[in-house]
Amino acid sequence: MFALNHWLLVSWALAGSLLSSLLACIPALHVYSVAGLVLMILPRTARAVPPPHLAMFMLGMVVGYAVVGAIPSLFVGAPDESSVWIVLPGQRYLLQGRGYEAAILSGLGSVGGLLVLVLLAPFASRVLSPIRQVIQPHLHWLLGLVTLYLLLSEWPKGSGRGHSALRRLWDAWKSLIAGLSTFLLSGLLGLIIAYRSPVPPDRSMQSLMPAFVGLFAVPWVLQNILSRTRVPRQHVCRSVDLPPGVIAHGVGAGVLGGLLAALFPVVTPGIGGLIAGHATAQQDDRAFILSQGSARAVYYVGALLLYWTPGLNLTRGGMAWMLSPIYRPHTSEEYWTAVAATALCAALSFSLLPVLSRWAAALVGHVDYHWLSWGTLALLVVWVTGVTGWGGLLVTAAATGIGLIPILFHARRTNCMGVLLVPILLDMAGFAPQAAGWLGLR
Repeated sequence: MFALNHWLLVSWALAGSLLSSLLACIPALHVYSVAGLVLMILPRTARAVPPPHLAMFMLGMVVGYAVVGAIPSLFVGAPDESSVWIVLPGQRYLLQGRGYEAAILSGLGSVGGLLVLVLLAPFASRVLSPIRQVIQPHLHWLLGLVTLYLLLSEWPKGSGRGHSALRRLWDAWKSLIAGLSTFLLSGLLGLIIAYRSPVPPDRSMQSLMPAFVGLFAVPWVLQNILSRTRVPRQHVCRSVDLPPGVIAHGVGAGVLGGLLAALFPVVTPGIGGLIAGHATAQQDDRAFILSQGSARAVYYVGALLLYWTPGLNLTRGGMAWMLSPIYRPHTSEEYWTAVAATALCAALSFSLLPVLSRWAAALVGHVDYHWLSWGTLALLVVWVTGVTGWGGLLVTAAATGIGLIPILFHARRTNCMGVLLVPILLDMAGFAPQAAGWLGLR
C-alpha cells in the first residue's frame, strides 16, 4: 500500500497530466517549453514546491503531452519532430473527414506503449544495465550509423516522366539533393546555436525551441495557408476498426522505435519510428499511426523513467536534463511511485482525449482552415518572441527557410534533425571546436 506521501506525489503527477493535456491542444506548444518556463520561475517557488513534487508534476506533464499532443498536429498541421510522421497518413484521414479517428488511433498507440513500459518496469534495471554497459563505449559510431541510415534511406525517386534524360535525372535526384542539403544546412544552424546562439543567456534552456518551430511547425502552417485545400466536416466515430494483429504490429513497432530513441542520445522518436517502421515493414495506415503514437509516448515517458530507474539513473531527453540540477531520485520507492503515476496519468489523459479531439474536430469543421492556419502562425510568432526574444525569432526565420526545402522538393523532413545530429557527432568525434573555428563561431 502507498503511504500518504506517495499519494501526494501521484496527485502532483495527475495535476501535471491534466494541465499538459489541455495545453497540448495549443499548436506547437511543446511540453519542454512549458517546463522551461516553470523552471525559470523556480527560484520563486522552490520553498512552496519541494523538488520531488515538482519532478512528479513534470512526469505527469510528459505523459499528458505524449497521449494528447498529436491533436494540433493532426487537425491544424503544426507538428514537432516527434509527430511529423503521424501527420502524413493523419492528413489523409483529416481530408476524408476522419481526423477524430486518427487522433484516437494515435492516443491508443500512446497508451499501448505506456502499458508496455509499465509491464517492463520490474525488469528494466536488470535488463538495461548490461545493455548500457555494452553500448556505452560504442555510442559514437552507433549514432553515426543511425545518421548514415537516415541519409541513405532518402533514396532517389521520381515519376520517370520528362521530355529529356536530363529532366528525368533531375526529377529522380532532386529529393535526395534536397534531403542532403536540408541535413547539412540544419547542422550548420545547430552549430551556430551551440556556439553563437542569438537567444539571451538567461533563456538558454529554450535555445533549440525556436529552431524546431522554424524547421517543423512554421513550414507546415505556411503550406496550409498557400494551399487551396478545403477541410471537410469531421465525422466523430463511435468505434474504431482495429484487429488484434494491427494493434500488435503498430504498438510493437512503436515500442521498438521509442526504446531506441530513449536509450540513444539525440535519437528522437521521429528517427526511431522511421527505423522501426522500415524494420517491421509497415503498410497499414492504422498500424502506422498507432506505431508513431506509441514511439512518441515510449520516447518521452520512457526516457524520463530511465532517470528514476535504480542502477541506471540515465539522463535522457530534455525533461531529465532540466530536472537534473534540482532533483535526483535515490530509492526504489521513488521509481515505483513514478511507474504508478505513469499508469494513472495515462488513464486520465486518454479519458480526456475523445472530448478534446471532438472539440478540435468541431473547430476545423466550422472555422475556415486558412484562418486557423493564420492564427496558428501568429501564435507561433508571439510564443517564440515572448520566450526567446528577437534573437529566437531570427533563429525561427532562418530555420523556416531550411524547413521549406523538403516541402518544396518532396524530401523527408526528418533530415532537419541535422540541427542536433551534426553538432553532437562532431563533438563525439572531437572536431566540433575546429569546425566552429573554421566557421568563425569561436
